Amino acid sequence: QVQLVESGGGLVQPGGSLRLSCAASGSIFAINVMGWFRQVPGKQRELVATITSVGDTNYADSVKGRFTISRDNAKKTVYLQMNSLKAEDTAVYYCNAEIISGSPVYGVPYWGKGTLVTVSS
Repeated sequence: QVQLVESGGGLVQPGGSLRLSCAASGSIFAINVMGWFRQVPGKQRELVATITSVGDTNYADSVKGRFTISRDNAKKTVYLQMNSLKAEDTAVYYCNAEIISGSPVYGVPYWGKGTLVTVSS
């Protein structure tokens, strides 16, 4: 019964900032890579940023220099700090994590239900 719960979404003006959080809970032995994806109605889901268990990060070109992904392994939580937001950042943001629960021995991907971020004046 592993689950991911996102929080922090909402309405913000262009140029503003927002921080998303995603906490994992349940029977967890370890969490490998964690990341954030986003999706606009009628469009395919796209990767925003990822972070490994040791802190290596990867960002989509569209958010480089504006977004920062981080994680707190003790809290089993991943964050996405979004600065200089643009209208085109508007989307439902989904948390993703590869989790090892002990059985099976390899990581299994889990998804949060999503949180809506709206950037508008």
